[in-house]
Order: sequence, then structure tokens, then C-alpha cells
Amino acid sequence: MKINGENLPTLSVFPNMMTVPDCWVLGANKLGHGHGEAKFYIASKDDMYNFYGKEKFTVKCFMLKKDLLSYMIAIKNEYLQPSQEYAKKEELPTLWMTHMETIEKLDDVIFFNISDQHQISGPRGYINSDDMAYQLIRKIALPLVSYIYVEKVGLEKDPLFYWKLFVDFDAIWEKQNGPLVFNYGKQKEACKPPEIPNEKKEKDSQEIRKAREGQGKYREQLLEQCRYCPFTMISDERLLIASHIKPWAASTDVEKIDPFNGYMLSPLYDKLFDRGFITFTEKRHVILSEFISPYTWKQINLKNDTFIKAMPMDDKRIEYLKFHRESVFKGSFED
Repeated sequence: MKINGENLPTLSVFPNMMTVPDCWVLGANKLGHGHGEAKFYIASKDDMYNFYGKEKFTVKCFMLKKDLLSYMIAIKNEYLQPSQEYAKKEELPTLWMTHMETIEKLDDVIFFNISDQHQISGPRGYINSDDMAYQLIRKIALPLVSYIYVEKVGLEKDPLFYWKLFVDFDAIWEKQNGPLVFNYGKQKEACKPPEIPNEKKEKDSQEIRKAREGQGKYREQLLEQCRYCPFTMISDERLLIASHIKPWAASTDVEKIDPFNGYMLSPLYDKLFDRGFITFTEKRHVILSEFISPYTWKQINLKNDTFIKAMPMDDKRIEYLKFHRESVFKGSFED
């Protein structure tokens, strides 16, 4: 990673992706009431001190403006058409634009400090900060569908901590669809539906039928373009998953059924791609996330920057992959 012209190597990755809780966020994006708690539970104290330093630490962190803009673009659908009952969800569309304008005025690199909340007894590790960037995350993050990824970078004796805000697209998809789920290439767990009015049942049924028809057509057209998994070369349709490049929850109605917004992948590689543990360059090279251990990558037999000759690539997929690298991939990527 290059910051202000200086190359900062990755030293380690925080073992947990920190889901943003409702109690921590501020303003109209809260699900409950109250003003929110500034302290943030991130892990056990043992894990926290192992990563950030000894007890009573204060460390320097940073975010990138381009990451914040990417997050806001990725979460836009949720701001405009909320899947959850936010406290003031009618204000969210206007707030999205306000937040974008605020972020646009920031420096390219935004530094802030966080401190150990060691005065809180017990095994749970908390952090806090009065700095603007920390408070900004509390304002723009939507609870339960956002999470934070952290890397330790630079020099071991004086490291920096890179924070990146992500969208949990699977969580949004499940909250939008609830029990009325359908299979668009990935298995979802069934759950008992609540009692709902007959009119709503009929409307939902019509929407689900329409979505199923669209996804069936999407899979058929995608198979015409991608007849096998580019990693395993498996061509048996029963063993392939239609994997979206730009996630379903972030896509427009057109993008959801655009065959150029997808690859046919074997289940393992679909999971890696869907969860942002791998991504691809325009020249068909696979990039691996540091969030997966070197041992696991060795077991998978996948090396960073490997050329995937059979990977379909075209102008439309290149554009979708730009979104994937910026908003889905769990790691740093330099263009």
C-alpha cells in the first residue's frame, strides 16, 4: 500500500471483521433509540492487545477518501430503499447525498487515533476516539449490514492501522427477502415465514416469480458466455454457481440479470469471490486477500498474481470488477 508516496507493507490483519452494532452508530441510521455509545467493542482484550499493542495503547489509524466514497456508492441502495426499520429512514436518501458531499471535502488520507478503554473491566476489549474520522464512521455506517476491516501496515516498531468500511451484501439480501427467498445460484437457509396479509402475500409472490424468471434467464445467458469454471475447468452445470461480480444487493434491476455481471465458478471459488477473498485485475490475474492465511492459500493451491488464462474478460466485466475490487475485496489493491 502506498500512502503519501510511501510504500507501507502489510504486517498483519485483524482476525475479526468488526460488524457495526446499532448501539454505536449515530443519527437517523440507528435501528433503536438513544444517542449511541462512542466506545466500540471489537474483540477480546487478548486479541486486541496482540494486534494493537499493550494495555492503555493509543495508536494512529487512517482511512482513505476513495474507500469512503466506494462504501457510500456500495451502500446507496440501502440508503434509498432500506431493508431495515431505521429510526428515521425517510431521511436516509437525503443523508446519503449529505454524507457524499462531506466525504468529497476530506483529504485523500484521513488520520485519527483510537485508544484502549482499559477502565472497562472484564475480558471484552473496547476502543474509543474523539477524532472526526471515527465519528464520521458512526454517522455513515448502517448497523448490522456494515463492518470494518483493519490492517496493520508500515514498520513493526511504529505501525499504522488501515481501516476500511465494507457493506455486508449477504446481510442486506437476506433482510430484503426475509423468508421469501429464492435460489439464484446460491443456497439460502429457509425459515418459517411470519403471518402477513393476503394482499402482501400475492404481491410478494408475484415479485418472487418475476425474480426467479429473471435469474433463470441470467444463469442461462451466463452459461453461454462462461461454460466452465476458469479455475477448475469443470463444465458440469450442476457443479457450477452463477456468481455475481457486483453483488445482487448493490445492483440495479438491469445489473442483477446482466450476464456480463457474472462468472460461473466452482463452489469454493464462488465462496472466495463472493466474500471478497479474491478479486481479479483487468489482465486476468487473481489477487488474494491477506485475510486468508498463507497456509490456507497453500492448501487451496492458489498463488497471488497468478494468471487465469480461461477467465472471461471484456469491457463490461472490467467495469463490474472495478466495483468488486473497491467495495467487495477484503484487502488493499493498487491500480
